[in-house]
Amino acid sequence: QVQLVESGGGLVQPGGSLRLSCAASGFTFSRYAMSWYRQAPGKERELVAAITNNGDSTNYADSVKGRFTISRDNAKNTAYLQMNSLNPEDTAVYYCKARLITSDYWGQGTQVTVSS
Repeated sequence: QVQLVESGGGLVQPGGSLRLSCAASGFTFSRYAMSWYRQAPGKERELVAAITNNGDSTNYADSVKGRFTISRDNAKNTAYLQMNSLNPEDTAVYYCKARLITSDYWGQGTQVTVSS
């Protein structure tokens, strides 16, 4: 059974940091590219960051460049999103996605709220 389980979300003050984790099971994690998306209330889901299956390449949305870092540990079947210098515009539900060619798996999401 394929599972992606996000964790690490919560309430943080502006300027703070959070580290999201995405634990994978039920498929060969090291073959899949991983990405993080987010969806704010009333907005479409948007790509935040992505990483290749072996971690040798990453890309980021312009809005998070220099603040967020995506990484992965294939030995632990886990992907991460380190988020620094958070601001209220980063408030959203964050989802991880695994992709191999046309196979996509999604997690259930974790809420991140940036507020004072």
